[in-house]
Amino acid sequence: MGSRSASCGCCFDFASCPRLTQRTDFRRKVDLHLLPPLAFVYAFALIDRSNLGIARLVGMDEDLGITIGDRFSILSMLFFIPYTLFQIPSNLLIRHVGPRLWISTCVLGWGVAQLSMGFASAWGHVAVCRVFLGVFEAGYFPAMTYVITTWYKRNEIQRRLGAFYLTSLLAAGFGSILGYGINGLDGKGGLAGWRWIFILEGATTIFLGLVTCVVVPVFPDQNRFLEPEETKYILQRVDEDRGDATPDKMTAAVFREHITDPLLWIYGLMYMCATMAFSAVGYFTTLLLNGMGFNVTESLLLSAPPFAFTAISMYFFSWISDITKRRAVFIGAQATLSTVGLFITMFGQVPAVRYLGIYLTTAGSAGCVPAILAYSANNVVSQTKRSVSTGLIISFGGSGGIFATMVFRQQDYPNYRPGMWAAAGCQLLMLCLLCLTTFILRRRNLRCQQGLLRKPLEGQPGFFYTL
Repeated sequence: MGSRSASCGCCFDFASCPRLTQRTDFRRKVDLHLLPPLAFVYAFALIDRSNLGIARLVGMDEDLGITIGDRFSILSMLFFIPYTLFQIPSNLLIRHVGPRLWISTCVLGWGVAQLSMGFASAWGHVAVCRVFLGVFEAGYFPAMTYVITTWYKRNEIQRRLGAFYLTSLLAAGFGSILGYGINGLDGKGGLAGWRWIFILEGATTIFLGLVTCVVVPVFPDQNRFLEPEETKYILQRVDEDRGDATPDKMTAAVFREHITDPLLWIYGLMYMCATMAFSAVGYFTTLLLNGMGFNVTESLLLSAPPFAFTAISMYFFSWISDITKRRAVFIGAQATLSTVGLFITMFGQVPAVRYLGIYLTTAGSAGCVPAILAYSANNVVSQTKRSVSTGLIISFGGSGGIFATMVFRQQDYPNYRPGMWAAAGCQLLMLCLLCLTTFILRRRNLRCQQGLLRKPLEGQPGFFYTL
């Protein structure tokens, strides 16, 4: 997974610098500065976008009539339309505006939208808030993925994306328990418990938006928390790995070249398949559990444990993928895990067995998210292409969310059988696309090794694709 690259103009003898002799400790310093604040904020993004199902269970449906027809599916879907459309524009702007200003604006915006839902008097008001929630959340995840991938070598990326994502999932996984606790305020101040869920979680997000003005990390070439020689070390090791430590200029021609790369669209379709299953889990697990015969309290509490198992599974696959420098085989393993879980949930005869299926589906589908992002990030060179690829690929995640909310229909409650079949089909499609990308990338690597290409892969001498 190595490459030889041009110098970024920062070569020197790192062994002569005492601060850089313990490189593991140095990388840990970067990890601790980048990952915890990003993960904590993203956890609230996941909580804020998925607490609609919790609010529905504890009384929102009775007050606003969101179970009439397809209203709940529509409300769930409306988030994903702007979330899909604004991903690429957001990533194109972040270099010009700066990560801190851009991200803090996004967090403040979705916090206000979340809080406003607590004062909705009709389901149409909730619909408007969900649209704005999608607009502002669209800027966060692709931007953070872009920023994180600029700091690390290719064989270090998945563990970092996995740690970022699993920390978020662990926190968000207990969002159902948090919602259950907040619902205890039912009647306080003359407000229903479901309103307090939106108000308190929205207010917390607004506070985090103010904090992000200070703590959100920036690109390595812009950082101020490292010493100058440490920054040079970061830039050179990235440059030696893939040759894109120095930002290149985005132009219309460059954007057109990047956006027309068919591999980026294939990665995007794979990502859509993963997020379709995971969005279904995020929005409908409490409802599936309720349909299995568990009461409201049990459904909320039992929604959390699968995320703890997911954290273990995700970190294991991220660790082994980075150690072996292989991506495709472990994406395939997790997609298979998700598929098995979906069939167990569909055809299990007792609630305990079906609940086991939710564990496997959550672990497999969630684990594919950082895996696919690492797979794609490992196979692009240049920061402009990285910004376009992360924005494009993650926008497909919004499409997966739209798909999930449309096929998990109210009339299919409590088993949601058509939606479960659609999610299983997405996993099988992902496996097919994975075989296709593996074939293409292996063939290109072989042709490069044989000297049959007119120019280096990705325009970078010594670069080979990660399989």
